[in-house]
Amino acid sequence: MEFDLQELIFSFVGGLGIFMFGIKYMGDGLQAAAGDRLRSILDRFTTNPFMGVLAGVFITVLIQSSSGTTALTVALVSAGFMKLRQAIGVIMGANIGTTVTAFIIGIKIGEYALPILAVGAIFLFFFKSKNLNALGQIFFGFGALFFGLELMSDGLKPLRTLESFQNLTVSMSDNPILGVVIGTVFTIIVQSSSATIGILQELFSQGAINLRAALPVLFGDNIGTTITAILASIGTSVSAKRAAAVHVMFNVIGSFLFLLILGLYTAIIEWLQMQLNLNPEMTIAFAHGIFNVANTIIQFPFIGALAWIVTKIIPGEDVDIDATAKHLNPAIIEQSASVAIGQAKDEVKRMGEYAQNFVSEALHFLNTSDRSHAKRAFQYEEAINNLDRAITDYLVEISRNSLSTADSEEHNSLISTIRDIERVGDHTENIVELLEHRLEKKISLSADAVSELNEMFLLTLETLKNALEALFTNDPKLANDVLIKEKRIDEMERTLRKTHIGRMNERVCTGDAGVIFVDIASNLERIGDHAVNIAEVVLENH
Repeated sequence: MEFDLQELIFSFVGGLGIFMFGIKYMGDGLQAAAGDRLRSILDRFTTNPFMGVLAGVFITVLIQSSSGTTALTVALVSAGFMKLRQAIGVIMGANIGTTVTAFIIGIKIGEYALPILAVGAIFLFFFKSKNLNALGQIFFGFGALFFGLELMSDGLKPLRTLESFQNLTVSMSDNPILGVVIGTVFTIIVQSSSATIGILQELFSQGAINLRAALPVLFGDNIGTTITAILASIGTSVSAKRAAAVHVMFNVIGSFLFLLILGLYTAIIEWLQMQLNLNPEMTIAFAHGIFNVANTIIQFPFIGALAWIVTKIIPGEDVDIDATAKHLNPAIIEQSASVAIGQAKDEVKRMGEYAQNFVSEALHFLNTSDRSHAKRAFQYEEAINNLDRAITDYLVEISRNSLSTADSEEHNSLISTIRDIERVGDHTENIVELLEHRLEKKISLSADAVSELNEMFLLTLETLKNALEALFTNDPKLANDVLIKEKRIDEMERTLRKTHIGRMNERVCTGDAGVIFVDIASNLERIGDHAVNIAEVVLENH
């Protein structure tokens, strides 16, 4: 008996490991084949909750992980690329997309697992093409998935003869809540609902568990998979925490509703099994698929209510950093290039405001050492980069039309300005990273050093603000003021270098502190240079 128990555990654990590896490796191959477009798909095709559902289904089918899709959604909400209502749609779609794995398992091709693995290995080791290597990953992962299932199946066979396991399944039939708890806890442990549902399919096919006991476990699997979103939301924005909470609510509400009609639902699945002549694995796949599709249909009209409820549960306000373009309308380009340029200018203005806020957050981080300012700063950096891409693409489209002399000059000015604003973001990012390094290594700056950096920060921020204001108000006097202030920044940078060398000689500051101090001053000086470039655009037009 001891040997049998060992064989059961080894076969099950090893099979589970290979199965989970197969799912991940197949997902990695699909991602590699798709290229770096997953984030772009979620960013572009989630304009409303319904499109969010479709995008969630597509991405999850592609990467074979609802947890991965949800974690990516939480990251996009945190970065300001997606609103909560859009995110709820994606989360619903991810729940539908994850059912595909169960249907794949339902196609009983376990006996072909090893040849499929061999095909994958050939593509991986005998071809250098990235696309063929990605195809090899897909095949190898697909084969590993079924090979792992076969091992698990062999390991689980003795369970139906164990009296204690039989008693457990009877208890789950009589008490569905127990099944939900078991499914939830096990999925939290392995962090893969696909894996736990795969196990459930094998148990059901072995006759180790009946359908009435299996369905509550399936509901619990859906609740357990929300742990990834919860972990992904730790330390993120309020909006991201709300998105994770909605994922939990969505699955808990769905499970509760289906538990209320468990007898009816069991009867429906049994009827489908007979009518469609489904094998046991496919029966569980249908139960999983119908549950998630029906849950989405039921709750989709209440997305607004879910968003409202979760806002009450998790109060607080985020500073709204909307990383998406607001004013760019491609349809306007053909009708009026001049109006389109005006739209681009409005977007450049937003980008400039984000750059100013980015520098301000870096200054707050210097003075407080509060990492929330660093986190906010990096959100501004991501927003600036996103707007840079969107505005540049829009301006390229505009340039394909016939432009008047004035529009052409304005177009060139905007192209130049967004390059400078983007570089301001890069230099500010350097400063934030230097300040993070200072915290991690516990490097201390003297009070005088911090005071001097504060003075240079404030002058640089004022210079940048004036340059952008001069551009958008077309004010040559203000542009000239920028040139004067930038000279002061250059002089200040040279002076600060000298005074800090003096402090280092007097051993007031360490060498490490000196490097950070000088690099921050250098980056501030370069921000001043880009402010001058923006001001010179104004002066060139006068």
